[in-house]
Amino acid sequence: MHQTKISGRLWFNMILFGLVGQLAWNVENMYFNTFLYNSIYSNGASQTAIDGTMPVMTAISIMVALSAATAVITTFVMGTLSDRLNRRKLFISIGYILWGIVTALFGLISRDHIAALLHLSDEVKILTATVWTVILMDCLMTFMGSTSNDSVFNAWVTDVTAPENRPKVETVFAALPIVALGAVVSVGSLAQSGVIGYDIFFLGLGGFVVLCGIVGLFTLQDPPRHIVSSNANYWSDLFYGFRPSVIRTHKRLYLALSTLGFFAIAVQVFFPYLLIYLQYMVLPGVPAMDLWDTSYYICAAVCVIVLLGGIIVLLKLGGKNKVYAMVPGSICFVAGLVALFFAHDVRAVLLAVAPTIIGYAVLMIMLNASVRDFTPEDKAGQFQGIRMIFYVLLPMVIGPFLGNLSSASSAVQYTDEYGVSQNAPTSAMFLCAAAVAVLVFLPLGFLIKKGFTPSAEENEA
Repeated sequence: MHQTKISGRLWFNMILFGLVGQLAWNVENMYFNTFLYNSIYSNGASQTAIDGTMPVMTAISIMVALSAATAVITTFVMGTLSDRLNRRKLFISIGYILWGIVTALFGLISRDHIAALLHLSDEVKILTATVWTVILMDCLMTFMGSTSNDSVFNAWVTDVTAPENRPKVETVFAALPIVALGAVVSVGSLAQSGVIGYDIFFLGLGGFVVLCGIVGLFTLQDPPRHIVSSNANYWSDLFYGFRPSVIRTHKRLYLALSTLGFFAIAVQVFFPYLLIYLQYMVLPGVPAMDLWDTSYYICAAVCVIVLLGGIIVLLKLGGKNKVYAMVPGSICFVAGLVALFFAHDVRAVLLAVAPTIIGYAVLMIMLNASVRDFTPEDKAGQFQGIRMIFYVLLPMVIGPFLGNLSSASSAVQYTDEYGVSQNAPTSAMFLCAAAVAVLVFLPLGFLIKKGFTPSAEENEA
């Protein structure tokens, strides 16, 4: 049952599980990639081992794609199952506990440990086996995270919110990735630079996720909902969202999902490689003493002011009509990506980041709110799988491939401290992402024509 007024307890649980979920997903989406790049493929790996194994950029794109496929299949199966069992609380709490345990296990993965475990001595086989161990463990972590967060937690949020309060909820949820990103980068950069080991990093994060799951056992409540008949066919429910009749009945939902899909593909073109790009292509050109240059801090201050001001203004306009936020948000996102293509020093990157993040935040808020608005309230779990196809599977399969392809065309390499040559991502990925982001206007145009009122969907059906 939707609640127009959100209680303090609901806010606590939404923020806690939303934030911790974003912490875990940020680590997976960003630092598993740097873990492969900086620890598994580097840190003493020989040129022979590197040459005898798949390229690191290819490994990253494969890991992201397989993780996405796992996420979607899991969300379909577990989201529908949670609808039928009416047990959101257990799926979320136990899922977070297992999610944290698997995340912590990444702290034990190294070439030496894999060699000892599998009794390997050939360095090519050791590196190959270690890479595939990371990829498969990432899929296992994704299964746990998609069960507890993507499918059931998102369905639970839909259960306990209403169209009137969802923009407010989505605004908070849009801020959580930024908060999580700041927390993860501040700690993760220590692992990325070698100040602390990746083992400590993953063990600490995993323990935090486990603690969150334990808290949920005492604070979460299953909302009153329409009970799904036990006579309903599970497999019919599982594929409910693929029926042509369902798509025709919920046109706005699928238009919103298509818009979200193009946006998410554009993000995934550069996001998996972003930290690696900054580490190896932007920051090396900055002498240590130059970091005290006041111009950097002026650019950062301008970026923050423009960013906050732009998001606030567009969200206020979007409160009256989502169109007023989505169209300028899309323009900002495309313009920011184009600017990042031309930005090759820290100052220029900081200035180009502002419109990019404004567009990213506004589109994320408004599109997710629209998807929740158009989702049938008694089938929230079933539609999470459909959402994941547009938001995760297609973006994380297509996006990293395009990013890898655009970077490979630039053929930029660097040599690490061990004398091993590695490929590096380039700013061409931002231009590729901008080209994809332009496609957002296609489904968005049809959605604007139909309007954003959920009740209108029912009247047309």
